[in-house]
Amino acid sequence: MAAGLSACSSSPQLYTLAPKAGVPVAGSGSSVVEVRTPVVPARLDRDTIVQESKGYRTELASGNSWSEALPDMLGHTLAADIGQRMPMSTVIAQNDAVTTTPTAYVEVTIRNFESDSSGYPIIIAALSAHSAASGSNAVVSTEPFVWRSSQYVGDNSDKLVAALSDGVSVLADHAVAKLNSLPRF
Repeated sequence: MAAGLSACSSSPQLYTLAPKAGVPVAGSGSSVVEVRTPVVPARLDRDTIVQESKGYRTELASGNSWSEALPDMLGHTLAADIGQRMPMSTVIAQNDAVTTTPTAYVEVTIRNFESDSSGYPIIIAALSAHSAASGSNAVVSTEPFVWRSSQYVGDNSDKLVAALSDGVSVLADHAVAKLNSLPRF
């Protein structure tokens, strides 16, 4: 009986965020930047992709899952995006197997990473960049980050993940601007 039931179930479709090409930023000197693993709320940090939030409901994309833990995937995608924009720097994600000492950090706390109730992908987060210097001289630059795609995706997970990848690249642009606003790190 169990064999018959398993034949009816299908494997989930697995999705991965993809880095997007960016313009190298002039003045981005040589440094080592660590992207800390983003903080993601439990309602988003699940295997199944959250398609959208409507009122008091969170709607899941049935049969569509992330290919890895969302915080790790976000961190690696953001690190790759920042690295494309800062080609003279070494950009790593937290917990990468690299022996180096960062000169600056990027931190992100995600609040929304899904479609809004109208079917447009959104990312709402807090973005921080700071030098590795400690003490009272350490400069921390923090800002709210709000991005909304102009592309309607409805319940199409392919379009949602592509649009969210675009949004992460915009987040990377903001992170690079924050890093470049710090005293030379």
